[in-house]
Amino acid sequence: MATHDTAAPPAKEGGAAPGRPPAGPTGAEQRHRARLSRRWQRDMRWSPYAFVSPFFLLFLAFGLFPLVYTGWASLHQVEMTAPTDMEWVGLRNYTRIFDDDFFWNAAKNTLTIGVISTVPQLLMAMGLAHILNYKLRGSTFFRVTMLAPYATSIAAASLVFVLLFGRDYGMINWVLDMVGVGPIDWQSDKWPSQFAVSTIVIWRWTGYNALIYLAAMQAIPQDLYESAALDGASRWKQFIHVTLPSLRPTILFTVVVSTIGATQVFGEPLLFDANKGASGGSEHQFQTLGLYLYEQGWVNQHLGRASAIAWTMFLILIVVGIVNYVISRRLRASS
Repeated sequence: MATHDTAAPPAKEGGAAPGRPPAGPTGAEQRHRARLSRRWQRDMRWSPYAFVSPFFLLFLAFGLFPLVYTGWASLHQVEMTAPTDMEWVGLRNYTRIFDDDFFWNAAKNTLTIGVISTVPQLLMAMGLAHILNYKLRGSTFFRVTMLAPYATSIAAASLVFVLLFGRDYGMINWVLDMVGVGPIDWQSDKWPSQFAVSTIVIWRWTGYNALIYLAAMQAIPQDLYESAALDGASRWKQFIHVTLPSLRPTILFTVVVSTIGATQVFGEPLLFDANKGASGGSEHQFQTLGLYLYEQGWVNQHLGRASAIAWTMFLILIVVGIVNYVISRRLRASS
C-alpha cells in the first residue's frame, strides 16, 4: 500500500521564507513628517525675504524715512535748535530759496564746476581705457593704479590740492612763474577757484570711469575689429566706427552718474576753502548746491529751508533720470 509523504517541500536555494509586510508609519510619525513638510514649505517661501530684509530695513531707516521727513519739514518753518517745533508755511520755503540770489549763484557754480570736471574727466577716462585695452605688460598694476585716487580720502586729496594751488607757495604757481605767468589766486578768484575744485573731482573719478569703459571695451566682439581691419580701417577709424558706437550705453551711464555726482559735490569745495566754511570762498565764488544746503541747515540752522533745498536737488536728479530714460530708449530703438 502506497504511503503519501506529508513533509513540506524543500525551500529553493537563495529563497526566503515569506514574512510579514512592513508596518506603516504610526500616527505620531505621520504628524512629525507633516510638521517637517510644513516647516520646509514655510522656509522655502519666506527665507528669501529674510535674506533681503536687512537691505530694506536699512533703506527704511536711512533712506525712506529721511526723504519723507525732509519733505514734510520743507513745508514747515523749523529750526535746528528746536526740530520738533514746526509751523506750517506751505511752499514758502521754496519760494524763498528761488528768490535768493545765493541759491542761483550756487546753482550756476554747480553747473560750471560740473561741466569743467565732467567733460575732461570722461574724455581722459576714454583715452586711458583705450590704452589699457591693448595687451600691456603689468596691465593689472595699471588697473589697480587707476583705482588709487578713488580709494583715497577726500580730505587727504583736497589738502594736497590746497598745497598745490597755494598762491604764494604752491607748485602750480611755481611752474607758471617759470613760463612767465604771474601768480594766480586760486582760492579768491572765481574761475581759477572753480577750475581748482574741478581738478580734484577729475583726479578722483577719472580712473573709476576708465575701468568702466575698459570693461565695456573688453565686451566688444573681436570679430568687429577683424572685419574693420580687413576692410582697411585704421585703428583710429576702428575706434570711431566700432568702439564708440558699441560704448554708447556705457557713455550715457557715465554721463548720468557724473552729472548726479556733480550736482551733489560737497567735500571738495568745503575743504578747498581756506576758512573751511560753507560759504565757498569769501564771495561765494565756488559755493555749490551741497554747500548752500549745508550753510542753510547747519550754519544758519534753518532746517525747513535746507529741506526745501534738498528736495529741489532731488527733483533735479529726477529730471536727469527721466532724460536718461528717454535717451536710452531712443538709443535702443535706433540700434
